[in-house]
Amino acid sequence: MRTFTDNAGRTWTIAVTVDAIKRVEGLIAGVNLAKLMVGDPPLLTRLETDIVLLCDVIFALVKPQADQLGVTDEEFGRALGGDAIRLAHDAFWEELIDFFRQLRRTDTARAIKKQISLVEATVAAIEQQVETLDVEQVIATALGGSAGNWPASPASSPDR
Repeated sequence: MRTFTDNAGRTWTIAVTVDAIKRVEGLIAGVNLAKLMVGDPPLLTRLETDIVLLCDVIFALVKPQADQLGVTDEEFGRALGGDAIRLAHDAFWEELIDFFRQLRRTDTARAIKKQISLVEATVAAIEQQVETLDVEQVIATALGGSAGNWPASPASSPDR
């Protein structure tokens, strides 16, 4: 079991069990955590790239705790921002990896790790692209010229 703390200071415990997988499937149509490779894109990819879907799944996993505390899914979502969502994300994936390892489904555990690595590498590549972006050149290209050929702005032109 993995835990994380939300922005309201509540500690949640994620436990992936057969019961929890059935609960997720019952609450979220088309989401069966035992079938991560199914779908187009596969559920594994959707969970790593769709933060709302991931939060819905995590809420379904902790729903018995939420019910005891009287926390709705909206309140739960409101308390997941910044570090809290990252902690929930990591706790979910670590727990799911452990579930499949214990089931001796190391192929699925490896696929989960590879998916996480793929997203991290993609984010890093995009960050690098953004850092090297020449904003003036992009604007000039979009306008069909170069930055040096732009007319002077009205503020820099003398009044007539």
